[in-house]
Amino acid sequence: MAPVFYANVKSVLSGDTLVLTNPNNPSAEKTLSFAYVSAPRLSKDAEEPFAFHSREFLRELTLGKPIKFSVLYTIPNSGREYGTAWLQDGTQLPEASVQAGWLKVREEAGRKEESEEILDKIDNLRRLEAQAKEEGKGLHAGTGGVIEVQHDLGSPSFFNEWKGKTVDAIVERVITGDRLLVRLMLSGKKHLQVMTLIAGIRAPATERVNQSTGQTQPAEEFGNEARAYVEQRLHQRQVKVKIVGASPQGQLIGVILHPRGNIAEFLLTEGLARCNDFHSTMLGSDMAPLRAAEKAAQNARRRLHKGFVGKSTDNKEIEATVAKIVSADTIIVRTKNGPEKRIQFSSVRGPRTNEASEAPFRDEAKEFLRKKLIGKHVKISVDGSKPATEEFEARDVATVTHGGKNIGLLLVQEGYCSVIRHRKDDTDRAPNYDELLAAQETAKEQKKGMWSGKPPKTRQYVDMSESLQKAKIQLSTLVRQRKVPGIVDFCKSGSRFTILIPRESVKITLVLAGIRAPRAGRTPQEKSEPFGNEALELANRRCNQRDCEIDVYDIDKVGGFIGDLYVGRESFAKVLVEEGLAEVHQYSAEKFGNATELLAAERRAKEARKGLWHDWDPSKEAQEEEESGAAEPAAEAAVEITQKPNDYRDIVVTHVDTNGRIKVQEIGKGTDALEKLMAEFRQFHLSPVNSAPLKDAPKAGEYVSAKFSADGEWYRARIRSNDRAAKVAEVVYIDFGNTEKQPWSKLRPLDQTKFGVQRLKPQAVDCQLSFVQLPASSDYLSDAINFLYELTEGKRLVGSFDYVDAKEGINYVTLFDPESEGAQKVTESINRRMVQEGHALVARKLKAWERSKVFEPVLKSLKEAENEAKENRRGVWEYGDITDD
Repeated sequence: MAPVFYANVKSVLSGDTLVLTNPNNPSAEKTLSFAYVSAPRLSKDAEEPFAFHSREFLRELTLGKPIKFSVLYTIPNSGREYGTAWLQDGTQLPEASVQAGWLKVREEAGRKEESEEILDKIDNLRRLEAQAKEEGKGLHAGTGGVIEVQHDLGSPSFFNEWKGKTVDAIVERVITGDRLLVRLMLSGKKHLQVMTLIAGIRAPATERVNQSTGQTQPAEEFGNEARAYVEQRLHQRQVKVKIVGASPQGQLIGVILHPRGNIAEFLLTEGLARCNDFHSTMLGSDMAPLRAAEKAAQNARRRLHKGFVGKSTDNKEIEATVAKIVSADTIIVRTKNGPEKRIQFSSVRGPRTNEASEAPFRDEAKEFLRKKLIGKHVKISVDGSKPATEEFEARDVATVTHGGKNIGLLLVQEGYCSVIRHRKDDTDRAPNYDELLAAQETAKEQKKGMWSGKPPKTRQYVDMSESLQKAKIQLSTLVRQRKVPGIVDFCKSGSRFTILIPRESVKITLVLAGIRAPRAGRTPQEKSEPFGNEALELANRRCNQRDCEIDVYDIDKVGGFIGDLYVGRESFAKVLVEEGLAEVHQYSAEKFGNATELLAAERRAKEARKGLWHDWDPSKEAQEEEESGAAEPAAEAAVEITQKPNDYRDIVVTHVDTNGRIKVQEIGKGTDALEKLMAEFRQFHLSPVNSAPLKDAPKAGEYVSAKFSADGEWYRARIRSNDRAAKVAEVVYIDFGNTEKQPWSKLRPLDQTKFGVQRLKPQAVDCQLSFVQLPASSDYLSDAINFLYELTEGKRLVGSFDYVDAKEGINYVTLFDPESEGAQKVTESINRRMVQEGHALVARKLKAWERSKVFEPVLKSLKEAENEAKENRRGVWEYGDITDD
């Protein structure tokens, strides 16, 4: 009798062959074929009918189970061993397979046998086979049993049908920890047996033989261990495969779902694999648990991560202001108390100059980012740092958000940045890296930005300050227009700038009118005039890369354009003078009409001993003025109010300008007369006789009839400025104060006799809120204007006209809402509500009349309201005290 051995079933090669392992030494393997029987052949070239069914019967019966077996004979040439086996429950093999109809008894079986025991065994097998034939079991069913097996993915139609679906499968072979040969059972008659990559991971390579040289390449560290881990759990096991994609080499990529879960997660948790970034877009949200598993292994320093050094977790979120846009992926920010810092967005890269498909988008991407961020408050979470190299400065890589939006993600979504593929050991990556990869794929599908395949139309700016002749040609165009929109491209000094004018496609050098700022050194080594560098630094901080408006008056001898620069509706010349970083050139200031404002600002700078005036001696100046017959100090400085005004008027606010100034109508005779005039005005324009447009191009200051776009009604208006190329005028509705742009063709003449300003003066009165100033930041200014609209729109208010500036044509008012709570108190004004809610500040530089003693209680109340807003982090104070900056 043949000796009995014990083993475990590692795999089933076919319906009649097992691979066995030694229970005490799993690496020792033996192949055992059942004696006297044969099964249909499983072959890549031609699979016989019922071959898979036969193998599956035996696989389900034996895989992973302990058995006893005996070897009955061995083929001398091949060394192949044949025998019989028993399961622990007494099931005998091959008898069970023959009885089920999945094996045939060999015709020659028993011809040379003399042992009665073996002959009886063969007779029993033939009897079981006959019974299976009679019952039509297994191979004896007669028809069917043919399965079409495809060994490649075939045409793209496969993914159109199966992508995203989960299919039952059997892992036929484990090649490496992340690479399997899998048989997918698409249907009862069609299977797909292909190389399959485990989605989301990359495992170290195993030992392998180079087919071209015959040399054995050693395994990477933990490569064999990773394969053994997967083999022990998945080899020949039935699993579910979620099909997610294909590799560039045509290999299937799928999520392998073992009964206990995703095998990729187990490998990552054990430190036997790393996340594969290239699969992230295929997995979508399923990538998150894989990242978490890898993170757990890194923190535990398991296997592949044994040398892992975690990033510091004490980095707090930083709040800063964007000072400069360097490129589409790099900015310079300024914190409240710290120096400027260079920040690169984590895991993204702007268009590259050496990539033909990306380079044309560099300027467009930078401009997109400039419009979004320049001068804005942002939150920065540092993810890592990059040391300085020969080509790049040292910089932090960080996640930057503004208004709750991730800026790096926004750039990728718009196709202006691509996502960096990090090295496996690079931990300086964005925390939302998978979201960035998904956004990039979406941008590619939608052909956005640099994925569009079409280079953008690049705007070429002609330098009109290149020569005096060019400047003269452009001068007349700019002088005719007011508040020309532009972009500060470069600050040459405190009072000299390069301005881009997009609508004219020109760039000019702008010299601020009426002032002289000290010259800064052109290089760090060149000595500057006193306070020259400070003036340039202020210009860079307030103006560089900002949207602006300019008024041009003249040109200088070398082609520079002389004019005013407005950033955030504020004259920068005034700011510069007020900070003591420029002095007024009185002759040119008077020539260009801004002397009053600049001289008042200079007076305040002198009194505060700022900058150039740090050692100012008023007695010397008084003596010099007396000797030279100088005029009296500016009129504003002499204004002082000794008695609180009692000028209260019923008003309605008709418009709030973008700079926060308001237009009001006084309720009474004026509004009654306006209603009567407007009734006549509407009837006049209903008549076809009066429908003729303007005969000639309108001129700035001319009164016209304009149809308001919001309600389609005609109103009295005045031409503010003209775009002669587009034949469009900016009009001001003189009875309400609002403005809009209208084509010349939609304007009509104003009948001066019936409806002119001689009959009824313009009803919109220019006003400004007393004692307060609105925020300079465009975002907060917009919020302030919206809040002011909420408090005033459609309401009958009371206005206290505190001071009338006849020179500037501005009324300074305190507004009261009689219907609001606390309206009986003199201090409970709309001005105070604006301050209390953080939408306005108490004016930092009070005018002379505002400093009058009679207004001290009002100022005290406003300052209390401002302190309340600071403490509760309302409006402009949401990130702290902005006045500390």
